[in-house]
Amino acid sequence: MKISTTISILPGSPSSLWTTMRSVGTFNIACSFVALWAFVKVLRTLRWRLKTTQLRGPPRSSIVYGVSNDLVSSTDTAAMYERWADEYGVVYMIPSVLGQTKIVLCDPKAIAHFYARETWTYVQTPLASVILETSIGRGVLWSHGESHRRQRKALTPAFSNAAIRRLTSVFYDSAYKVKGAWDTAIESSKDGNAVIEVQNWMNHTSLDTIGIAGFSHDFGSLDGKHATVTEAFDTFGNNARASVANKVFILLSEVFPTIAKIPTKRTIRNKKLGVIMGEISNKLLIRSRQEKGANMNEAEEEKSVIGLLLKAEGQDAELRLSEEEVVAEVRGDYSSDGFQANVMQMKVLLLAGYETTSISLTWALIELSRHLDVQTRLREELLVFGADPTYDQLKANLPFLDAVVHEILRLHPPVSEFVRLAAADDVIPLGEPVRTASGKMTDNISVAKGSLITISAGAINRSLSIWGPDAKEFKPDRWLTEGGISGKAKEVQGHRHLLTFVDGPRTCLGKDFALAEFKTVLSVLVKNFMFEMRDGPDTQLEIARGILPRPRVVGEDGIGVPLRVRRYE
Repeated sequence: MKISTTISILPGSPSSLWTTMRSVGTFNIACSFVALWAFVKVLRTLRWRLKTTQLRGPPRSSIVYGVSNDLVSSTDTAAMYERWADEYGVVYMIPSVLGQTKIVLCDPKAIAHFYARETWTYVQTPLASVILETSIGRGVLWSHGESHRRQRKALTPAFSNAAIRRLTSVFYDSAYKVKGAWDTAIESSKDGNAVIEVQNWMNHTSLDTIGIAGFSHDFGSLDGKHATVTEAFDTFGNNARASVANKVFILLSEVFPTIAKIPTKRTIRNKKLGVIMGEISNKLLIRSRQEKGANMNEAEEEKSVIGLLLKAEGQDAELRLSEEEVVAEVRGDYSSDGFQANVMQMKVLLLAGYETTSISLTWALIELSRHLDVQTRLREELLVFGADPTYDQLKANLPFLDAVVHEILRLHPPVSEFVRLAAADDVIPLGEPVRTASGKMTDNISVAKGSLITISAGAINRSLSIWGPDAKEFKPDRWLTEGGISGKAKEVQGHRHLLTFVDGPRTCLGKDFALAEFKTVLSVLVKNFMFEMRDGPDTQLEIARGILPRPRVVGEDGIGVPLRVRRYE
């Protein structure tokens, strides 16, 4: 006979009491932390309000999101920023997510002051830091202060005029590969023209160019070769429409940056791209070190950016990248700090070199298809010039090509908005006074540590008050005629009075590389082909989400921009 004994804990027993006490203790500790967090938050808010000039601005349209959802959902955020500047002054405040406030600068003098102090007084936001570290590591885009200065100085020789001059032939090689493929497509058509999805071709042109010029490696995407990095980049274009859930996710991550680490389709793609770029950069650097060890001569070694990056790896290099700048995931026989840091910088170059130039080239073909008179005039300049121009001739001897390129960069900056965090209190001078929230006029604003500062490059580049009444028009002649650049535009202290390449310590390091590639590819294509919108000049465009915002013909999948292309004869 079995005897079953059940022992139950009575409500008043010591064990039950101990469990209850532990629960209450945990609850009290949690409440204490929440109370402490709230107290610190209140103190910081009070300090911010006391030390920051309170400005006018648009009312919040959402209790939760402020006006941030309006901006994320807008097809033209630059126009919204410009409209608010007209209403509230050249600097103003906008309500953001969960009670946050951003200060928007639309004044050239204030922007010049801001950029002069970037990486020291103004640094990446916590969200930007998380995204950059996840995708490309703690490279020159992620860093700030002394770390940024040293990394930038180590990279600068790779982007000198002499270095780019040696790489011009690479740009031409990629451009002529595109020409050959398009010639074949047109020859196989019945009516002497072909509909070509140009954005995909510009993506692959940029990828192959940065592969050869940057790393002495041909990804072969223009030849139809399968490459994991090509596939990874293409997945962003194939998922170009943001869902409502995705928008909410993006907005809340501004306040809680760790949300950006939660595995969603986009964050998984970001991480996968970072891993793929790291693996490729690792292999290419290993190969380059082996070639270096095999006594490869210096001239050959330094034809690409990778050869110049290797200088920073040696013990005797003037600038050595520190352990904090190492790519955490790269290990193995080639695991020196300098080697791993070079891998990280290569990921930066691969991403930046691919994305921005391909977007600009796509916009150029769109605008030339919309403005056939400009296309014809550009072609005439190139044909009169004759042979393919050298690097120095591209810079100085083709004024209308230069004007077209800079008008594209003015109207369509690949990165149209920048947000930074004030790491210290500051006073920003203004070029014209503004009315504060209390009604007083001021010619400077105080900014407290912790403030968020926003600059819209798109708004500044296309501002009617800065560029004049024709600011929204595609008008390359503004760069050629006296008085084409208004007095207010001349106050903007970026490259050619544009914020496309930003300014100050974070001025785009690859600016001259990008301009040379842009001009080279565009000159070859315009000289040999005629372009028009497939569905006529009234074809509607919209902005799609790639890694950066990209143009897309309305109704097309992904990032489709189909143009009708004919050979020029």
